[in-house]
Amino acid sequence: MNPLLELKRLGQRAWLDNLSRTHLREGGLQRLIEQDGLAGVTSNPTIFYKAIAESPYYRDELVRLKASVLPPEPHYEALVIPDIQGACDLLRPTWDQSGGEDGYVSLEVSPRLAYDEEGTVAAARRLTAAVARDNLLVKVPATPEGVRAFERLIGEGYRINVTLMFSLKHMEDIEQAYLRGLRRWVEGGGDPRRVKSVASLFLSRVDTLVDKKLEAIGGDALALRGKAAVALAKLAYRRYKEVFHGPAFADLAAASARRQHPLWASTGTKNPAYSDVLYVEPLIGPETVNTLPDATLAAFRDHGKAAPTLEQGVDEAAAHFAALEKLGIDMQVVGEQLQVEGVKLFDESYTKLLELVS
Repeated sequence: MNPLLELKRLGQRAWLDNLSRTHLREGGLQRLIEQDGLAGVTSNPTIFYKAIAESPYYRDELVRLKASVLPPEPHYEALVIPDIQGACDLLRPTWDQSGGEDGYVSLEVSPRLAYDEEGTVAAARRLTAAVARDNLLVKVPATPEGVRAFERLIGEGYRINVTLMFSLKHMEDIEQAYLRGLRRWVEGGGDPRRVKSVASLFLSRVDTLVDKKLEAIGGDALALRGKAAVALAKLAYRRYKEVFHGPAFADLAAASARRQHPLWASTGTKNPAYSDVLYVEPLIGPETVNTLPDATLAAFRDHGKAAPTLEQGVDEAAAHFAALEKLGIDMQVVGEQLQVEGVKLFDESYTKLLELVS
């Protein structure tokens, strides 16, 4: 059996971490949905920069837009919103058949709003209205300002993908914000089933940074390389189960509210010495999403092994974190550094993107 289809049987959904008009117009996205059970799509400024720079299907429209007097951001949105709508439409049958659990497409607010609560809320409202699709998720960063914006948006019934999460603290902050916002929405008479959210935990960058720290220490510390991100995800899932299958969510579950599923992001292996399915095979479990770059998706389809692995080795994951702490590596500090760097990288990509469409 296709391992990607086996993921679905095990309760995990595979999303594509890519979107371009090439995928849409040449049928690639449709084939992934039909043949591999693809259940969603994510995008970000880096993905759209590559798409617009490389795909021939933007060129004529790009020429027309550059001749207009619009500022760069409306140019960018005029190019990408139709792509988001097209992907939403392809995934709408999946959304319908799953009762709104699957079939989502994510569009990120401007990275320039990462530390602007009011700007993030306004952008999420505007983008939701502009795309006008039930299966859109607006991506909001898990910065302190983004967490507050996220809580407000959930309290207004929006559908949100929280991005740029790199630590257990980030996950815990977002879980609590989701509970508060969702409870406010439901207590105000909102339909609990309307709200949908995923919490995107970035993985490969965690190993990249922790490995550098371990290499600087040397000696026995080198044996700990390449394991921090998987350990983080396993511990995050344990926390997810405690919150969303425990008393904190019981009243909302009784009202048929949706749980905020963990999403494994940044799952392309950066170190060629590691398995190309390192962030897939050990992290398969129910009520989770894995968003895969094209190469990782193809690798897992080709030689991946699908098994219920996510709840295996959780004690070892906790021991791994303890060993890192003993070496002076604080995973919360690692997470904060990576979030700051992540915002900066997306902002740089967004600036290049605006220059490209100006």
